[in-house]
Amino acid sequence: MELVHHDAATPHGTILNPHAEQALSPADDKRGPLVALDCSWEAADEARFNLSGTHRALPYVVAANPINFGRPLQLTTVEALAAALIILDQRSRAEALLSKFRWGHTFLELNEEPLARYATCEDSAEIVKVQQSYLDRYESEWWELNRDVPHRVKLPIACNTQTGSF
Repeated sequence: MELVHHDAATPHGTILNPHAEQALSPADDKRGPLVALDCSWEAADEARFNLSGTHRALPYVVAANPINFGRPLQLTTVEALAAALIILDQRSRAEALLSKFRWGHTFLELNEEPLARYATCEDSAEIVKVQQSYLDRYESEWWELNRDVPHRVKLPIACNTQTGSF
């Protein structure tokens, strides 16, 4: 793992980018180093991710960090890197990275099933299908928990099922 302080020094590889058109999959394993920006992804616009490389979005996973615990896709950079490493069949590196945080093991526990399933997918299209099953389940569980709410509003499911991006 290498920390780079300037865009120009960023290696050409697979860029974790929440604005990407395709989901990260095991097929991306041979595309060079894994690159993640250490910034607030919620506040970062597409221009911030203007880096050379293959851009990929992470599929549905849930945050375990204390600020966004339980929120889908509200990950810290270390959670994003760990999820990507597991999808790319580098679980031991992900565990080593997360071991430095008190909540690191919780991230692995919360996301054990989806990350294991994503890691067995062939490509981005298959990742999107697996991801959709989690989004459908999440929506179904939400409706079950809130069935007595008088004015329901449909949950926003902001997934482009054709590209795998959120």
